[in-house]
Amino acid sequence: MQDASRKSQVAGNRAQVASRFAFYVSHWGLALAFGLLLGLLVVSVVLAQGGGTGSATPNDVNRVAKQLYCPVCPNTPLDVCETQACQDWRELVRQKLSAGESDQQIVNYFVAQYGQRVLAQPTAKGFNLLVWLMPVIAVIAGLVTLVVILRSWAAKRIARAPVSIAAPAPDELPAEYVARVERELQLRSR
Repeated sequence: MQDASRKSQVAGNRAQVASRFAFYVSHWGLALAFGLLLGLLVVSVVLAQGGGTGSATPNDVNRVAKQLYCPVCPNTPLDVCETQACQDWRELVRQKLSAGESDQQIVNYFVAQYGQRVLAQPTAKGFNLLVWLMPVIAVIAGLVTLVVILRSWAAKRIARAPVSIAAPAPDELPAEYVARVERELQLRSR
């Protein structure tokens, strides 16, 4: 009988352990499921707002688009052009940025496709070097011209002026003028 009571006690303990295990598993399972759902919610919100690792913001697209001109519209930057082609090219820039390409790689792609004319700033190489040097040369030439003109004006002014201005000798003054000056000096000294 002792064996039977021991067996029933062991069976009771096993049932109690199984019951506790089921309780913990159900609570931990519920907590795990809740955590997974919360994680999925956070990830979906981040991806919906464009915060994923491979997304490009409109500011990123405009930063690259400002370096380029529209290949179709004359003298229109890509970031402000409203044609369908430019909208497609801005979308292409966004896709390339999202794929991880650098700004320079994207600019190089557009130059390869459409030529140097799409660059907002021409490269300082070859014939384009004149675009960068001409303003400097023009300013230097203007300053040199200004200095030459000012010196010639100063030289003409000096040439027109009398060489020396000396007071006339007393014997060159009219006698009545000298007498009048002496009378006035005597009146003032009194």
